[in-house]
Amino acid sequence: MSRPPDRRADGPKRPDAAGRADGPKRPDAAGRASGSERADPTDRARGRGRRATREVLARHGLRAHKDRGQNFLVDEAIAARIADYSECPPEASVVEIGPGLGILTRALARRAGRVVAIEVDRGLVAALRKEGGFPPNVELIHADALEVDLAALATRLPAPVYIVANLPYSISAPLLRWLLGARSALVSWVVMLQREVAERLLAPVGSRAYGSLTALYRAVGATERMGPVPNAAFDPVPQVESLVVRTTPTRPDPLHPGELEALEALLRAAFHARRKTLSNSLRGAWPWGDVPARDALAEALAAAEIAEDARAEVVSPEQFVTLLRSLRGSQPR
Repeated sequence: MSRPPDRRADGPKRPDAAGRADGPKRPDAAGRASGSERADPTDRARGRGRRATREVLARHGLRAHKDRGQNFLVDEAIAARIADYSECPPEASVVEIGPGLGILTRALARRAGRVVAIEVDRGLVAALRKEGGFPPNVELIHADALEVDLAALATRLPAPVYIVANLPYSISAPLLRWLLGARSALVSWVVMLQREVAERLLAPVGSRAYGSLTALYRAVGATERMGPVPNAAFDPVPQVESLVVRTTPTRPDPLHPGELEALEALLRAAFHARRKTLSNSLRGAWPWGDVPARDALAEALAAAEIAEDARAEVVSPEQFVTLLRSLRGSQPR
């Protein structure tokens, strides 16, 4: 008597005890196939970058300092993309803030005619100089960027001058303000920031994220979102997300000489108590001498077309500039 055909030979695969059929591996929750199919080219490239970073640090007895916000970029493709975000021409000079171990520096050197990298960490500077690997168009400076006269540095470099920076999260706010002071010498600056800080720069008027730094930046230029940087592109992997933004100063400069500092003081007073009306917030933290009388402040608000019961978060940067000039008796150019 003949045996019945074995349906397992060419029929549907029978599930195993876990309910899985034999056949191609299914992707995991991250979309990666198991086994040899798991690592894609990007993962492998980042793995090589991560190993190379750790090897360099180990050779020089260094480690990433959490208190300095040191997370080293290990993805060369992302470094090249950030360099491209600057849109600098081949004859341009680029000042890089915080080169780390130089992955972005080398990407910038391939695009720009001159790169000046400013690094505050003595150990990293020594390691970069011993390792070499920078092309001749790169100059490495050991300095605290906040103590560098950026405008003076820009004037000695071949124009046009751009900034590209991976700003340490712990000191991003003062560095962002420092960049505004040199805006007249710069075409633009591209910075990688903690997403929360970047979103504040991009926040629309009336939103909860809109604040004094937003208004200060918007008063003198345009900031645009360029793109996110995944956590896996760094070593150590940070706990926060990163976003790259680009700021282009307005030409001609919309502020009078010396007005940036005055506007900054006004904005800090305006936003120091967000739940109060702008009028009450200003009176509670008035930055210059005697607090103006309520009638005088009301007139200045009216001149800027700001309602007496308005809060700072609904006032545009242009209105703040007009308010500043009304309060100080200044006239637009």
